[in-house]
Amino acid sequence: MRRALTAGGVLLLLTGCGTGAVEVPVPRPPAAIASVCRSLRDRLPAKVHGKSRRATSPKSPLVTAWGSPAIVVRCGVPRPTALKPTSQLVVVNGVNWLPVPADRPVTFTAVGRRAYVEVTVPGAYEPPGDVLIELAGPIKTAVPANPDGTL
Repeated sequence: MRRALTAGGVLLLLTGCGTGAVEVPVPRPPAAIASVCRSLRDRLPAKVHGKSRRATSPKSPLVTAWGSPAIVVRCGVPRPTALKPTSQLVVVNGVNWLPVPADRPVTFTAVGRRAYVEVTVPGAYEPPGDVLIELAGPIKTAVPANPDGTL
C-alpha cells in the first residue's frame, strides 16, 4: 500500500504542474464512506490559498484539486500506514492531521473521522497550515468525527 501511495504522489508531482487535468489516483472506499466524501466535495471552497479549482483525471467526486502545482484533496483513502498510537498529530481548527513525512510534511491526512481525508500541499504553498485552515471547516461539517474517538 505504501508503494501505491508513493507512486501516486510521484505521479501527482509529475503531472501537477500546468493547466490541464491533474492525474490523481482515485480512492475506492466502501459505499457509505464514498457518500460522506461526495458530501465533502460539495462543501469544499471554489478557491484554496487563492488558487482556483482545476480538473482531475480520472474525474471523481472523491478528488478535488486547486492551482498549479496542484493542492489535492482525496477523500476515502485507506488508513495511513504511518498512523500509530504514538503518532504526533497536528490539530488545525479542530481537525487532527497526520503529517507525512513528519519532519517536512507534504501530505496531511485528517484522522479520527468517518473517512480519512488526504491533502497534498506542494512546497510552493508555505506555510502548509494555511491550506489546512481553509479545509478544516468543510471537513468538520461533512465528515463526522468518530464517536468512539478512534483515529
